[in-house]
Amino acid sequence: MRESRTFRVLAAAAAVLFLDQLSKVWARASAPVDEAWTYLADTVRVQLAHNYGAFLSLGGSLPQGWLSFAVGVILAGLAAYLLFAKRIQPTSVLPLSLVLGGGVSNLIDRIVYGGYVVDFLNLGIGSLRTGIFNVADIAISAGVVWLLIGEFLHKPQQKEEQKT
Repeated sequence: MRESRTFRVLAAAAAVLFLDQLSKVWARASAPVDEAWTYLADTVRVQLAHNYGAFLSLGGSLPQGWLSFAVGVILAGLAAYLLFAKRIQPTSVLPLSLVLGGGVSNLIDRIVYGGYVVDFLNLGIGSLRTGIFNVADIAISAGVVWLLIGEFLHKPQQKEEQKT
């Protein structure tokens, strides 16, 4: 059972890491810095950006290296939990693996590029727009939302089971 979980964790995290790093190689080679390419009536924009912070540049003013260190510690804890915890909800393995893969990929950027993460995607309609993000951010966000939805749906079922 543990071997199966280990394989699922590593496969999902590796897939996210590969897709994110591949997309960043493309973005660094092709995407404009000073202007944005627009698609689907300006719903999707592609523009290269260097993000020294975390989500939406939060923590970008921290001393260089602190954010990378903190993220590394958190990711090491998450990996240990996913790989070695005796009791883990099977429905949490894949979403947490997405978070792990995206986090590791962004951490690789911070190490390789001197503290920043390569971002290049922006979505929106008119002036209502997201920040600039990358594929790893999509995986992290999807994993967190998946966990929250799973927790929300799981709670009522637990209460029903406890009543009987």
